[in-house]
Amino acid sequence: MDTPDIGRRRWLILALGVLAQAAQATVVNGVAFLIPTLHQDAGFTLAQAGTLAGAPLLGGVFTLVVWGAIADRFGERLALTAGLGLAAAAMCVASLTASLELSRTASAALLGILLMCAGAGAVSANSASGRVVVGWFPPRQRGLAMGIRQMSVPLGVAAGALVIPTLAGGHGIAWALAFPALACGVAALACAVGVIDPPRPGRAEAERTGALANPYRTSLSLTRIHLASILLVVPQYVVWTYALVWLITDRGWDEVGAGLVITVAQILGALGRVVTGAWSDRVGSRLGPMRIVAAAVVVSMIALAGVSLTNSPLAIGVLLVASVLTSAPNGLAFTAVAEIAGPYWGGRALGIQNTGQFVFAAAVGPVFGGLIAAVGFPAAFALAAVAPAVAVPVVPRD
Repeated sequence: MDTPDIGRRRWLILALGVLAQAAQATVVNGVAFLIPTLHQDAGFTLAQAGTLAGAPLLGGVFTLVVWGAIADRFGERLALTAGLGLAAAAMCVASLTASLELSRTASAALLGILLMCAGAGAVSANSASGRVVVGWFPPRQRGLAMGIRQMSVPLGVAAGALVIPTLAGGHGIAWALAFPALACGVAALACAVGVIDPPRPGRAEAERTGALANPYRTSLSLTRIHLASILLVVPQYVVWTYALVWLITDRGWDEVGAGLVITVAQILGALGRVVTGAWSDRVGSRLGPMRIVAAAVVVSMIALAGVSLTNSPLAIGVLLVASVLTSAPNGLAFTAVAEIAGPYWGGRALGIQNTGQFVFAAAVGPVFGGLIAAVGFPAAFALAAVAPAVAVPVVPRD
């Protein structure tokens, strides 16, 4: 089936996908910016604050595949609108809960449940928005379009880092939680109005051509891409999670300067996803560039480990390069998964892709936190290079 042409409208739909993905990032990743306020001002223990910050991610793990199945069966517009609407409602109630004078135990329990529900709804953007890129964009533009879509996560994290701590410090936790609620509510309404589900073959034709067949039974390609992506998420989250700590505790930077470096790193990482997507369009391959970038990630993490041993002025430049390279494979993998899985399996395949990445991303924090405490930053960065080294041969051939 040829890719339909709706002219410039497809770019508007892509922009709505970016908005949806950025909104979910303010929920899934944004609550972490409340940890200092929850701990220092609200009286929560550091363990309680950390648990609340991880609650949206935990809730999302259980629903990624479900939202993908809904998108496959009923369309992306319904999945995005319903999921983001649920997230907005849950965050509104969480904001109201934070404004009530409840006991610390009751408040932590209720907030945890509500944040899990918000994450469970918000991740509909992760699973659902792949089909729209594959459905409305021709192959020569899909890599670029998916790269633009994937840059939304760093942008959403940057927005959360800018707004949420400021609201929490100036107006309290309730107002800070209202920001993700507003973002998800606006995104849900925009998707309901503006998103058009791309056409796909009828079920009779799809059954005749084999499009309804389970792609996991006919090839190991999807499984290998999932496994490679899980391995590649390790250095990405090591850099995302501990770069700020490294700059402050190991390099001696102040919080403002270190925060500025991390903001620049996030922006460059977002742009890197667009560039690699356009590159994949130009060469007509997603997996070849993904393999090359994975090899480059190995080199960048070893270089980061090397400069960590000294006070080299090259350290910041190496950190920025590592931030770009570790973020770059994400869009390539998502594009490949959506294309291989097809219109009737794309949502579920992207849900499986995200689930594996979410689980391992959640494990990176405590595992590498312990490693850094035990052996220091240089050794931890070097060990993070092992995962992408294993990923290189795992990436399948086109």
